[in-house]
Amino acid sequence: MGQRPACEVVLDALRRMEYRGYDSSGMAVVDGEGKLTVRRRAGRLANLEAAVADMAPSELTGTTGLGHTRWATHGRPTDRNAHPHRDAAGKIAVVHNGIIENFAMLRQELETGGVEFASDTDTEVAVHLVSQAYHQGDTAGDFVASVLSVLRRLEGHFTLVFANADDPGTIVAAAARLRWCSVSATARCSSAPTWPRSSNTPATRSN
Repeated sequence: MGQRPACEVVLDALRRMEYRGYDSSGMAVVDGEGKLTVRRRAGRLANLEAAVADMAPSELTGTTGLGHTRWATHGRPTDRNAHPHRDAAGKIAVVHNGIIENFAMLRQELETGGVEFASDTDTEVAVHLVSQAYHQGDTAGDFVASVLSVLRRLEGHFTLVFANADDPGTIVAAAARLRWCSVSATARCSSAPTWPRSSNTPATRSN
């Protein structure tokens, strides 16, 4: 997140993280006009790069982005299970490392309420819950508060990073261990770029 187009920055970061191994990869870009664009592919990073190369130039202008490489834990390594995942409105995206232990119960609750899932992952429950919190109730319209309210419901060891097309200058990153959750980074757009990441290896070039 910063002043530069996010697409190539995210791809460069994913290339630098290939050493960790993965079975799929993906990215999301948020522009300043309320649009969220997601591309994700199973297999090598080259598959994602090819998908990005087919994007329209207008889809590459956003300066806020998320990237992810995945080892499957819930759901097979397929395009539909690759991250980022989106809410039904296509406005909020999430990437995730770790396991949400109580996802089955939460998924059943969401499906009973009419939510249709697009993947087999535990990750997707988080983005639908945040979307619900953002659109109704005490936290409606407050992106950060919506994420915080959902974190209190999740159990497990995980890191989650959210972006919202309605709030393109904000990324919310959170880490949790079992029942304890806290927002570890809330980055807001400034002249200096910000890169929350899950590896100590530099994700971007310094220049």
